[in-house]
Amino acid sequence: MNEPDKQIMDGCTAATHIAYALSELATIYPITPIASMGETADKWALHGRLNIWGRPMEVKEMESELGAAGATHGAAAAGALATTFTASQGLLLMIPNMYKIAGELLPVVFHVGTRSIAAHALSIFGDHQDVMACRGTGFAMLASGSVQEVMDLGLVAHLAAIEGRVPVLHFFDGWRTSNEISTIDTISYDTIAGMVNGEKISVFKASAMNPDHPDMRGTAQNPDVYFQFREAANPFYDRFPAIVQSAMDRVAEATGRRYHLFDYDGDPDADRVIVIMGSGAEVASQTSEALNRRGQHTGVISVRLFRPFSAEALMKAIPASVRSIAVMDRCKEPGSEGEPLLLDVASAVLESRRDIKVIGGRYGLSSKDFNPAMVMAVFDEMSRQQPRRRFTVGITDDVSHLSLDVDTTDDLTPPDMHQAIFYGMGSDGTVGATRQITQIAGSEEGLYAQAYFHYSAKKSGGYTISQLRIAPHPIRAAYAIESADYVGCNKNSYIGRFELLDKIRDGGTFVLNTSMSVQDMESRIPAAMKRAIAGRRLKFYAVDATSIAAANGLGARINTIMATVYLRLSGVIDYDKAVAQLRELVSAAYRHEGNAMVEANMAAIDAAPAAIKQIDYPATWAQEKDHPADQPTVPQFISRIARPCMRLKGDSLPVSLFRPDGVIPMGTTAYEKRCIAINVPEWDPDKCVQCTICSLVCSHAAIRPVVATTAETDGAPDGFVTAGGRGSFKGMRYRIQVYAADCTGCSSCAVV
Repeated sequence: MNEPDKQIMDGCTAATHIAYALSELATIYPITPIASMGETADKWALHGRLNIWGRPMEVKEMESELGAAGATHGAAAAGALATTFTASQGLLLMIPNMYKIAGELLPVVFHVGTRSIAAHALSIFGDHQDVMACRGTGFAMLASGSVQEVMDLGLVAHLAAIEGRVPVLHFFDGWRTSNEISTIDTISYDTIAGMVNGEKISVFKASAMNPDHPDMRGTAQNPDVYFQFREAANPFYDRFPAIVQSAMDRVAEATGRRYHLFDYDGDPDADRVIVIMGSGAEVASQTSEALNRRGQHTGVISVRLFRPFSAEALMKAIPASVRSIAVMDRCKEPGSEGEPLLLDVASAVLESRRDIKVIGGRYGLSSKDFNPAMVMAVFDEMSRQQPRRRFTVGITDDVSHLSLDVDTTDDLTPPDMHQAIFYGMGSDGTVGATRQITQIAGSEEGLYAQAYFHYSAKKSGGYTISQLRIAPHPIRAAYAIESADYVGCNKNSYIGRFELLDKIRDGGTFVLNTSMSVQDMESRIPAAMKRAIAGRRLKFYAVDATSIAAANGLGARINTIMATVYLRLSGVIDYDKAVAQLRELVSAAYRHEGNAMVEANMAAIDAAPAAIKQIDYPATWAQEKDHPADQPTVPQFISRIARPCMRLKGDSLPVSLFRPDGVIPMGTTAYEKRCIAINVPEWDPDKCVQCTICSLVCSHAAIRPVVATTAETDGAPDGFVTAGGRGSFKGMRYRIQVYAADCTGCSSCAVV
């Protein structure tokens, strides 16, 4: 077994590490949330990184996912070991070529960060709907549930494809695993090279299309022979589960991490078992362990190889004592008797003739959180005399009444685990800073770190929530933080908009980026937040990071400042050592922007500690009363759906509020005033030529030209400036109205 190389990386990088080692060519088309795989491979190739054969991977960006799949097929047919990275609609565009690749028994590997499919609406977030649409293509399907597994099972995918001549779709949960950063042990390219069957590669290349020994492929066939040709490939699929297990065994010999087609984790005498794949398996296993310590008898089957499905291997993994199984699918297949994994497991149990009740549930669509409380609800359902045959968990279904009740009071967080939540804005650097903190903590001897990021679909300018965990042991927590030790709010306008303190523990630390004085806080901090601060006895700090950033020419990027503040206040890592590492990371990150940018960030780091002000809030905040303001009447959709979603409370909304066809009314943006701009434009009527181009380039309709008659502007309040109209506006009054609450501060209007 080789000495492990401990590194911090996300799931996309782990997959790319393996794909780069074992591929000669990658044809790519960027798609959220896996675009970084192709970008990373391309960057490595440009920097001269070599695969195990001593050559850079050739990376080709195509004009669509369809083109990427076609090029992958063509490259493999010509004898190249080829790969691609994709998800969601992009993966669906590849399906026709996947049938061809599998039909020709080409050892291709697709790495997929699974994502929702656009049905009633588009979602950029993760579940298994895309890969489940591919299960008839003939690709083997191998599931990873953590960043470490992406590294290990990604290698298994390539080794097995080469050995068995069956293409492999290696998938892992989009966002939850693809973008999660975690401390893992990497596998060196020298180790990988020693596992590869060179003879099989030689046979593959010798049988590729070649003018020196021409043959014909992709013919059109009649009913007399097509069926027979399809059946001729059966032995390859019959042998493939054993080939995958052999590859898993080779990885175990090299790393000490052992995998099976179906891994059982739990009480050897369990009476209830959950069968699940992907990151949900990590959550289920952790919860099962906690329940077993309390005297229950539970277990979890983690599905690794979903296709070809080995019923024999599954039944061997299930303890003889099991009487009830709940199969969890992270997808929805409307009109089916059950989701894909449920039907396979139910069939295997039926054929085994074992007396086991099988029920099935749906969870986690579009990255909906799946946490230990939900797992407990599933185990509780199995304990009932008459459990539901089909159910959902994680939502409130008051239409079909399929949802399980969930008790959220049980916290399984280990006492030695530090947890932090950072509220930021897309493009302000909060996510990057959290990544740097994770890298610093994860590289510390004896510490492990994990970071996960939740993004608004608005991306740049939308909110971001970065979640960080640090512990003296490997971290198995593929779900959102419920009890944070530290909460940082990097955007002042989030006060009153989000319930920033609903996930902080008593006595925790709250840090607010603001220029408000204590006197300002009395009038501007909502009563509910005051009650939370005082009632939970929080340590409350204010930092004017925005002013520090402006003084040092950093614009809206407050990331290095708030990262320094966290390292100073959290006490998880030695401050002097951690800041020294932060300086190195910041220098490397901004070097390409020039020395002036590096120095500006260093100056901001130096200024941060002195800017921290502890707020000595009065004890009376604990009894602060709400002051209800007059609220104008708004449409029901806004009051019942839109506003809760804007306040990050959409998870609590029941099914009955939503139209089944996904239709929503027009004009909802008028009710969302985000107030996120630090600087807003000011109209100068003396310089304005009334071209209205500033309004044309404003992507948020915050700049609006207005013309009015003199009679309409008479009696306007002081400060309401207009100018005499020009050209076709002659005789009218002209004004550019800036809607500051809608502005993002992008400066496009001023530049143009």
